[in-house]
Amino acid sequence: MTRSAKNKPMVGLAVTTALASIALAGCTTGNAPRAETSFNDAQVALAKGKVSKAIAHAESAVMAEPRNAGYRAMLGAAYLEDGRFLSAATSFRDALELGDTDPRTVLSYALAEAAVGRNIQAVAALDEWQQDIDAADLGLAYALAGQPDRGVHILSNALRGGQNSAKVRQNLAYTYALQGNWRAARVMAAEDVPADMVDDRIGEWAEMALPEHFQVRIARLLQVTPTQDSGQPTNLALANFPSQEMMVAEAAAQIPVAEDESKDFDLAFAEPQAAPAPAIVATAPTADKPAPVAHTRFVSNEVVQAIPARSSASAKPAKQPTSRIASNSSQRRMASSVDNAAATHLVQLGSFSSQASAERAWTVYQSRYPQLDGRDVVITKANVDGKTYFRVAAAGFGARSAASMCQTVKAKGQGCIAYAQSQKLPGAVDKGVRIASR
Repeated sequence: MTRSAKNKPMVGLAVTTALASIALAGCTTGNAPRAETSFNDAQVALAKGKVSKAIAHAESAVMAEPRNAGYRAMLGAAYLEDGRFLSAATSFRDALELGDTDPRTVLSYALAEAAVGRNIQAVAALDEWQQDIDAADLGLAYALAGQPDRGVHILSNALRGGQNSAKVRQNLAYTYALQGNWRAARVMAAEDVPADMVDDRIGEWAEMALPEHFQVRIARLLQVTPTQDSGQPTNLALANFPSQEMMVAEAAAQIPVAEDESKDFDLAFAEPQAAPAPAIVATAPTADKPAPVAHTRFVSNEVVQAIPARSSASAKPAKQPTSRIASNSSQRRMASSVDNAAATHLVQLGSFSSQASAERAWTVYQSRYPQLDGRDVVITKANVDGKTYFRVAAAGFGARSAASMCQTVKAKGQGCIAYAQSQKLPGAVDKGVRIASR
């Protein structure tokens, strides 16, 4: 299949992976720079369309730091761009298992599983994360995973609820086609496609709607060419790197517990007593060698049904944020899915005896957990048993992603509380000071 105009993506779907920052944990400090270099090289290669090199570099990054969720997600993105759906599904699943909470990673995983005919796994992932995924993407993803009736229900509700965009309309039209409701598909497609081109569009959908063309549907959506794929190399299997190894390696990096609210709220830790800032974590930067921090966040452009320029629906889209993803890559062609509408929850990570210490600890948290990239921090003053504390919480989560974040934190032996932003925790004396991410 060539990347011709005919094979442009049929609809918009947000499946750009969350390419997270490097974690500070590791058996030795020598591994981190090597992993970070390979990660950056993979980004550059993918941006230049050199997919084979991107895969090689991403595999090197994973091998150097096998339990880094961001590196696993990057590897999945490279495999996906190469049309290696089986390998991509494995890598995205590994990233999710390691704590990746980005809905785009879930969508990437679901599409990869659907592309290899494993609809049960794809649907299970969508079911688990449905509250965090935009309805326009969720409905189509269900349809591509073999549940078009459910997709029509979700997209129809989104349209009636005011989400009346070309992306939603054309996703719904395509989902009607996959459902076999060709009359509804034609009517909805005509909302954005000129009348003399609707027949061609319906013809394309009729070809792709055949049950045996499940992989073709995904490949055309992403504009990639499927390739023979025997799966991710066995030496990269996550099972080869048990989590206890990382937990042992991080033991020396745990923030010491001095006085905290754990007896009341089961929090992670409190302000270290008489300890300088670098003592917060054992892997803090030294004067000679600062710890590497990757802060790249990829945002892809909006993609909807290909509509001729003479259509009124082809108005010039708003300028999107810049990205280092190549303009011809599947990641660039996928629509961004920011979970602003579902940002109803916060995740409390710890409490400290001073605001300065709370702010300092937030920097540590960001380095330790890639999922905090781009999140705002909320510092709330509290009084417990006559003592003043400053609680540190990350904002911008949905209910499910907040719970998932806490699971990741607790897996490292630290405390965590997920709560609704409308909820006031016991002892809080103010609503908190919110500091935007930089």
